[in-house]
Amino acid sequence: MADRLYMIVPCYNEEEVLPETAKRLREKYSSLMEKGLISADSKVVFVNDGSKDGTWRIIQELHGSDTMFSGIDLAHNSGHQNAVLAGLMTVRDICDVSITMDADLQDDINAIDEMLERYYEGNQVVYGVRSARKTDTFFKRFTAESFYKFMKLMGADVVYNHADFRLMSARVLRELAGYREVNLFLRGLVPLIGFQSCTVSYERHERFAGESKYPLKKMLSFAVNGITSFSTKPLKLITAIGFIMSAISAAAIIWAFVVKLLGHSELGWSSTMCSIWFIGGIQILALGIIGEYIGKIYAEVKQRPRFIVAEFINDTGGNDNAEKDTEQ
Repeated sequence: MADRLYMIVPCYNEEEVLPETAKRLREKYSSLMEKGLISADSKVVFVNDGSKDGTWRIIQELHGSDTMFSGIDLAHNSGHQNAVLAGLMTVRDICDVSITMDADLQDDINAIDEMLERYYEGNQVVYGVRSARKTDTFFKRFTAESFYKFMKLMGADVVYNHADFRLMSARVLRELAGYREVNLFLRGLVPLIGFQSCTVSYERHERFAGESKYPLKKMLSFAVNGITSFSTKPLKLITAIGFIMSAISAAAIIWAFVVKLLGHSELGWSSTMCSIWFIGGIQILALGIIGEYIGKIYAEVKQRPRFIVAEFINDTGGNDNAEKDTEQ
């Protein structure tokens, strides 16, 4: 018998694209059911992440017209990663397998067939990996690829060119529930869980409608969060720089002493000022990196809920209270 698939689709101000997304997913689900890859009671769960437009109204209408569609309404905007987690944690006890994808139709839904085939072969996690970045600008392509390489260099186990298009079994979701960090970076967290995994390649499309929810500022913040959440190498780098600077300072002191003994005591103003600015810059950078880690500790020890589910509409037509998940 085929397993029950719950697809988690986070949405933030996606009223322009949501009807088309629902239409394509309905067609895909019908195809998957005909092939026997998913059961007839499989669902698509749209997670409304505090949208300011009519996204939640559209989700309610979709559920009213077809119970294949379910919806989760978060009490406030919690961010993309937390919205994905909210969906996964809400359905972890009622699904056999889950797939997460964005609502903008950039992820290729035709790759879902191969993901499920790899799942039935025994893989507990299947990562959707971009085969090319033809739709990206040069700047975005360069920064994105540099990010993955830098994450690897920093010791974080991430899948190259993989975002949040992935399949996870219910067993993996139950293990994921045990990871309680507030600073969430699922791209690095899921590989930590382990289990048999593989990748499926796909081509990413242009956004169907609407605007990107990840401008440069958010992308940089996301990158910093990923690095500092999974690697302490920046802190070790500060220690190494400290030792190097100490050695340079010791050599400079010896040099100054020798120059004094030789009677050449006039020291250049430029070299002095450059040294002061250089050392000062290193100190400020070091304090900034340390502050980033301290800020994360501050957020973690408060143990605030990562998301709050205000409403969960499922095929029963009722509203399910998910208070148990607000403490996740």
